[in-house]
Formats: sequence, structure tokens, C-alpha cells
Amino acid sequence: MGVVSAFGTDVDCFYNKLLDGQSGVSLIDRFDTSSLPVKFAGQIRSFPEEERMDEKIISYLDPCWRYCLVAGTNALEHANLGPEVLKAMDRSRIGVLMGSSMGGMTMFSSGVDDFSRGGGYKQMSPFFIPCSVTNMGAALLASHLNLTGPAYSISTACSTGNSCLHAAANHIKEGEVEVMLAGGTDSPVLPCVIGGFSACRALSQRNSEPQRASRPWDKERDGFVLGEGSAALIMESLEHARKRGASIIVEYLGGALTCDAYHMTDPRPDGMGIYSCILKSLEDSGVSPEEVNYINAHATSTLAGDLIEVNAIKKVFKDTSEIKMNGTKSMIGHCLGAAGAIEAIATIKAITTSWLHPTINQDNLEPEVTIDTIPKSKQEHEVHVAISNSFGFGGQNSVVVFAPFIL
Repeated sequence: MGVVSAFGTDVDCFYNKLLDGQSGVSLIDRFDTSSLPVKFAGQIRSFPEEERMDEKIISYLDPCWRYCLVAGTNALEHANLGPEVLKAMDRSRIGVLMGSSMGGMTMFSSGVDDFSRGGGYKQMSPFFIPCSVTNMGAALLASHLNLTGPAYSISTACSTGNSCLHAAANHIKEGEVEVMLAGGTDSPVLPCVIGGFSACRALSQRNSEPQRASRPWDKERDGFVLGEGSAALIMESLEHARKRGASIIVEYLGGALTCDAYHMTDPRPDGMGIYSCILKSLEDSGVSPEEVNYINAHATSTLAGDLIEVNAIKKVFKDTSEIKMNGTKSMIGHCLGAAGAIEAIATIKAITTSWLHPTINQDNLEPEVTIDTIPKSKQEHEVHVAISNSFGFGGQNSVVVFAPFIL
């Protein structure tokens, strides 16, 4: 596994900060926010790996893809699939599926500015198009490592990460590949993105208390907090993993994708899209609702979305007395297309450590939320089966299911 987030680039450090209930949200310091209604984000303030990158690459590569390259290469190293090991493998049987909600928005934004200043296309970078398109993360990783299996991206708004994990697993199940590098990446902390989300009233405006702004299920929530980052996971067939002596972390059981078919931005009020997605994910995984005892919720801290998700969960599981549920976004914000992959790592760490991170900033819980949301501090909990939810604009629903790996 590999991660780049407001908590750095080390997976264990990332999860330990979640367990400690720390907040990675801060006032934006990379551009002037005086004209914006939102002045904070879950921004990446330190990225030392950049210092080891080729200066030429840094000069043209959008931060979105820099994060992706680091998350992807770290995941491969973590799985003992470094460059020397890969050279001895059939790389046509290894694929890359790294999605993005927005692609290279820094490059896109600066390119539009260059064009608009009066110089026209002659002022634009030749990298404007290739570094803006959403498939570039997968393409860069594949070309960097000469991985010649399927390499592409999926863009399903904020459910992108889960969509990529689900599709990657299906490539393996169909026998097309043995290994997939899968996840998501986004770097949207930009004036135009904050302005756009503010225009559709999606973001919290708690500027006086940035670290308390993301507050899933709390009565005083007022929108989500924008985050950024990347995460990649190595998904591998059991036979291939055993043959090469890989250290297997958890088992991916299955997943599902559905669409609300309702609205551009709002979730379907009756939650039927989410409900059916959870049910289909359990069916695909071959497990019953009674076996699930941990949920990493989408939980963005929006007025409508939080309760619609909870009500759908209660409808699926009925008796939720044994279920624990938390919201990773309360600490790092909403990383858009990277969120599902980042939260999959949090889910996997919950399984392997038997410790669940808290959901911070829950001062006044909505009465409809009768599930244990771990509101104060971390809890020890042996996870039997876990689901991780991600939902996105356009009614895009995705759920992935994990369990401990048993020899």
C-alpha cells in the first residue's frame, strides 16, 4: 500500500495520526484566499519526496501526478515489487488502474490563465493537455515501470477510488492479469475548485475553526472540507501471491457499483442507490449482513448526505448493535477521487491492527445516528468483515468489502 495525504507518505504514520484523532486540516497558505468564502483545506504542506524527483519532471508534472507516482511506487515497494523484482516478471500480466476525479487541475487552471492573458495558444505549455487528462497517472506509472497490461483511469467523481479497486479486482478474477496497481489521486486545492464547490454550497465555511469544520453526523455540520492526496493498493491473485511468497495483508472479497439516476449533485433522498449498492457488494462477496461489523463510511459532513447514508446502512443491516462505523474525512477532508483508495487503506489498517480510529468533531450527534461512530477516541475492535463506502456527484455509488486473510 502507498499513501500521500495531509498526514504524509508513510502508511503507518498516516494511520497512527488517525488513531490519535489528529486533524490534517489547516488554513490555506499556498495562495491568497481573501476573495474566497472558504480559506482552509486538508492540504499537503510537506512533500519531501518531491526533492528526490527529477527537476525536469517537476517543471511540468501536475501535483496530482506527482502524488500518484509516489503512492504507486511506494505501494509496489511495500509489496516487494520493486524495479529489480519486476524485471524478472511477465509485465504484460501487470496492470495499472489509477483514477482521478478532476485530473491535473493545477496545470489546467494555469493553462487557461495563460490563454486568457491575451497571448493565446502560444503562451500555453505543450504539457497542458497531456498533464490535465485523468488517465495520465496510470499512464505515467505504467511507462515508468514498463507495465504493459491494462493501464487506464476511471472517473466517477468522489467514488473513483473504490470504482478503480472494484474494476481492478475484476481484471484479476477474469484471468486477464495477475497483479493490478489500483487507486486514486487528486490535487484540487486551488482557487477555482474552492470557488466552484462554494458556488454549489458544498463546502464548510467554518473559517474560524478549520480543524473542527469536518464533523460527520454532527448537528452543526455545514459542508465538506476539501482535501487532496493519492493512494495505491497492490491487488493480486492468491495463486500468484503465494507463488512469489508475498506477504498477504487482507482479502478483497468483492464490491459493487450503482447509480442513483436522480440528480447532478444531490444523493437520492430515499437512499435506495446506496442501499442496493451495499446489498450487491455483500452478494458479490458471498457474505451476509450479519457478518459485517465495521463500516468506513463516506461521511462527508454534508447536511443531506450523512443521514441518507446512515439510513441506508440501517435498512441493510437492521440490527447495528455489533457494528462500528467511522468517518476518515473528519480528519483529512474529502480527497475526491483519491478518497476511496485512502479510506480503503484506513479500512485495511483497521483490520490488521484491530484498532478503529475515532470520528472527530462529534459534539452533538444527530438522533437518527444510532450506530457507534467512535466519537471520542480510538476503539479496539476485532474486524470480521469490513465495508468501505464512497459516493459521488451524479449519484455514483461504490462499496468495497475486505476481510482478514486466513491461511
